[in-house]
This record gives sequence, C-alpha cells and structure tokens, in this order.
Amino acid sequence: MTKEAAEKKKYAENTVSEDFDKLTLKAIDEALSALGEQSKTAIYFYLNGKYHVKKREIPQRIEDFSKALEDVLKTGAVPLEILCMDNLFAQVKKACGWSICEWTAPKLTFNQYVQFMRQQYKEGKNETE
Repeated sequence: MTKEAAEKKKYAENTVSEDFDKLTLKAIDEALSALGEQSKTAIYFYLNGKYHVKKREIPQRIEDFSKALEDVLKTGAVPLEILCMDNLFAQVKKACGWSICEWTAPKLTFNQYVQFMRQQYKEGKNETE
C-alpha cells in the first residue's frame, strides 16, 4: 500500500468514526430529551462536573457516561440506556440503509452495545462505498 493510499484509508476511517460519534450523540440527546430539557441539561452538567466528560466526548467515553447515569438515576438508568440503544439502532439503520426492522443484541451492556454498533456502522459504510 502506498503512503497516499494509507493516508486516504486513515482519513476515511476517521470520517466514519466521526460520523458514528455524531449519530451516537444524537441518539443519546434524543433519549435524554425524554426526561425533559432541564433534566437533560442537569445530566450533561453533572457529567462534565464530576466525570470531566464534555458532551462531544460521550461517544468515546460511553462507560463514564453510563456510570454518570447510574449515579444520577440509579435503577432508572437502565431504561434510559435501552432508549439510547434503540435510538442508536434507528440512526445507524438509516445511515447505512439497512432494511431490517429490528436488531437484537441480548446480554450486552450499554458500552458493549455502542462498541458493537460502531463496528456494524463501519462495516455498513464500507459496503456502501
């Protein structure tokens, strides 16, 4: 592989990763909106204050985001994480042009699911190129 080809490949991989991060943020933001704007803002504030995670960093720090949700919402974090996963699936499905109606990923934690969907997104984007 030439240096130029390697640089193009790296650029494409970075673009796909950035695109997935945007989809992840959108999915999480939509899920948090279900709690109301004040609650959503408070969670982002708490995440930044206690965990030093800015909103834009969430896709790369899903585990910290999940811990913050558990700190704030206790057992209520699980349904919110499931909503995030549902929203993320819808975002990736649309972006990749998938025709499947439902994606089942049993026994995955929120962090594992996001990593799994990141890989599926990369593979889906590579197939459409």
